Amino acid sequence: MNKESIRVLIVDDEKAIRRFLRVSLSAQNYQVFEAVTGQEGISEIISKRPDLIILDLGLPDMDGTDVILNIREWTSIPIIVLSVRERETDKIKALDAGADDYLTKPFSIGELMARLRVIERHLNTVDEEPVYKIANLCVDLTRRRVTLDNQEVSLTPTEYEIIRVLVKNKGKVITHEQMLRLVWGMGYAQERNLLRVNMSNLRRKLEPNPQVPSFILTEPGVGYRLKDE
Repeated sequence: MNKESIRVLIVDDEKAIRRFLRVSLSAQNYQVFEAVTGQEGISEIISKRPDLIILDLGLPDMDGTDVILNIREWTSIPIIVLSVRERETDKIKALDAGADDYLTKPFSIGELMARLRVIERHLNTVDEEPVYKIANLCVDLTRRRVTLDNQEVSLTPTEYEIIRVLVKNKGKVITHEQMLRLVWGMGYAQERNLLRVNMSNLRRKLEPNPQVPSFILTEPGVGYRLKDE
């Protein structure tokens, strides 16, 4: 994975820290997004789908450890904690909640970049994801690219995440609740109309006949299944 394609979300309420990280990371060709609160961070994760997260623990609306616990209920995106909390108990609590690394403020940008390189190596290892091909449809998860008749299809982040979940579970039925949780998060398990609308839009872009789908199949009353090759 090239740095140009790595998306980093910074969740920190300290403006100076966000600015410093944005300038430093952008200079290394990372794509940088920002959030000030825990809830804003969770929303940005859902909408922007970052490749890794740099998270402060002392957020104005919720503790960063609770943010980690929330995130880990529905995604395994790598999380680096960046916090003034130096106590071993705080570090253990954050790592047990699901953080991948912990760096104490004040920090050097050199050390942060070294930690990021470790995450990148992991991303490069696990990012060789499947390529789904059937008829004239191709979904390449490694390149985040969907093509139809060799022409790239423009999908919204949500539509892409739906097809990603289906590809990774091709041939298996994904229930409505599972799809809503995996794509939108834990608080959306009952929002079936939201799923229905996005699925309809996705089918219009990918299916030869959206009314009679040949790729994304419906299991009535249960959920959806991607047709296996």
